Amino acid sequence: MTHDDLYLVTGATGKTGAHVVRLLRAEGLRVRALVHGIDERSAALTELGADVVTGDLRDFDDVSSAMAGVTAAYFCYPIDPDGLIDATAVFAQAATEAGVRAVVNMSQISARREAKSHAAQNHWLGERLLDRAAFMTTHLRPTFFAEWLAWQWSRDDDGGVLRLPFGEGRHAPIAAQDQARVIAAILRNPAPHDRQIFPLYGPVEADHHGIAGEMARVLRQPVRYEPVEIETFADALRAQGYGEFLIQHLTNVAQDYRDGIFAGTNNLVEVITGSPAQTVAQFTASNRDAFRGEGQRASWRRVREHVG
Repeated sequence: MTHDDLYLVTGATGKTGAHVVRLLRAEGLRVRALVHGIDERSAALTELGADVVTGDLRDFDDVSSAMAGVTAAYFCYPIDPDGLIDATAVFAQAATEAGVRAVVNMSQISARREAKSHAAQNHWLGERLLDRAAFMTTHLRPTFFAEWLAWQWSRDDDGGVLRLPFGEGRHAPIAAQDQARVIAAILRNPAPHDRQIFPLYGPVEADHHGIAGEMARVLRQPVRYEPVEIETFADALRAQGYGEFLIQHLTNVAQDYRDGIFAGTNNLVEVITGSPAQTVAQFTASNRDAFRGEGQRASWRRVREHVG
């Protein structure tokens, strides 16, 4: 790859995509950022020097236009009831016609043929579609993002609380920023990673009691893990306004987590990028503001009132 190459980043205002744009632009590389709409997040990408374009990943004309002149592309589609398989097929065909050399695909660690989650099974099918294309392809299967810890953070009179349906399962949380470093590295040098499926983990596996303990140490306040039943968690998600497709996915991967699907660790982040992934303590320290508020306290209060 050279400085004349052009990199397409989809989901460019999302957790991984925005970091990928920043990393590539920091090296002076040409980046086209595909976004759903223009807002303050896309404006920040424009300020970095990215070519920001709008479009729908399910629209063949939109994707074909965004793909023109592209050397390598990052494909990331949200957990949404509409269109992962369609978007993957559109993306693959548009990339093929444009002569794209390589695609990095964001999948998930629970992606497999027999997955009970519809989203996880769709990711597995999407991988198989991309494998049939002529361009180089790398699939990333991360365990739960470290950002999960902030997403379901809440606070009560006794301190911070992680109310999650994961039982005594274990995983090694991986930050979106570390995944972005892997994505950027593979986009720049895809050949060694062609047709690979990379499970991505943080450096330390722990259960949520251990994770809460690390967070407490950094935040200098009590933090505890409060296991909840999967259906109770589903009720909390409904109270927070999430749709049934996402709830179906999260409840099934919660069972996967209890069954050990999300467990493990490796050093792939360091091998591919040259530096290790962040620990939970490092992530917490660099994201303190995410843990200052009450988080999902009100939603959990409504669920507690409902279930007695």
